[in-house]
Amino acid sequence: MTVGAWSILLLTICFLLTSILVLIARRLIVIISAIGLGSVFLAVIFFIFGAPFAGAFELSVGAGLISVLFIIATSIADSAVDEVD
Repeated sequence: MTVGAWSILLLTICFLLTSILVLIARRLIVIISAIGLGSVFLAVIFFIFGAPFAGAFELSVGAGLISVLFIIATSIADSAVDEVD
């Protein structure tokens, strides 16, 4: 196997591990971080396969926007729970 094939295999394994972490994690911040990290791994795989537009879109939307929105929603939900108590 070439170095490129090993790197794709390693990135795929990392992507699958972060996907499993999303399913088994209990804390929301861990889930959000795993979604963002998995999106970064997927974007790098897209770049390696020669799809730079798909990689850039996945990186900006998947890792950036979704993670930021989840973190904002989590902080709003936590502050709403504190106001109720």
